[in-house]
Amino acid sequence: MCAVRCAPCIEFIMKVTGKADLIRYTQNPEETVSLAAKLCYSQDSPAELMERIAESDTAKFIRMLKKMGHLSTFEHTAFTFSLTGVSRSLLAQITRHRIASFSVRSQRYVSEGGFNYIIPPSVEALGEEAIAKFEGQMGTMLQWYAEWQAALGGKGERANEDARFVLPNACETNMLVTMNARELLHFFELRCCNRAQWEIRGIAWQMLKHVIKVAPNLFADAGPRCVVASCPEGSKSCGKVKEITNYKLKITNADKG
Repeated sequence: MCAVRCAPCIEFIMKVTGKADLIRYTQNPEETVSLAAKLCYSQDSPAELMERIAESDTAKFIRMLKKMGHLSTFEHTAFTFSLTGVSRSLLAQITRHRIASFSVRSQRYVSEGGFNYIIPPSVEALGEEAIAKFEGQMGTMLQWYAEWQAALGGKGERANEDARFVLPNACETNMLVTMNARELLHFFELRCCNRAQWEIRGIAWQMLKHVIKVAPNLFADAGPRCVVASCPEGSKSCGKVKEITNYKLKITNADKG
């Protein structure tokens, strides 16, 4: 859908929507956190502790760790997500979270001839005329990119690395992101908030929905600050605490019978 052809030699480009998938995570993440915490206060070996952890109330123990603020133990669990159909604008935001690992499709080694793009909802809300204008602008920038590629020697990293300077922030990219549980809690607190930018907020809620399925106790109170305490935004608060809390409950209970 939303295809645009700029010239016979240029591929189709199209609108895409961001998606987050959980593709890898630490095996038995909640038991791993419990083991790390118990090891700090025991003379027993990890193997001996593991036997008891399997029989203990892990949920209760994790709640206690959170209350104590013993969150360094949460750093022993990692979660890897694939993010697809997201903009380079989102890339600039998510890489501000520095306690994380990122692998991103290169615009130097991969040609952007025929790039996909993300249309902001605010533009879509203006109607079909605005959408058509936006799409036309994407097509124009694609043509600029192709022209500079050709002027700089054709496709290849030497042409791509400088031709990309005319590409828009709307240009799609794909990436892998890995964060530990402690950093995810911080990430969700900031990025699930209604004050966060719409694209990264949508991705953050998708990520939270995935991890809460595999580690419900670790992420039981994850989300914007207002889910578990008062809103820190003051006069800038969205005023939708009830709606946000209900949505968090909805995704938390989604897979429960």
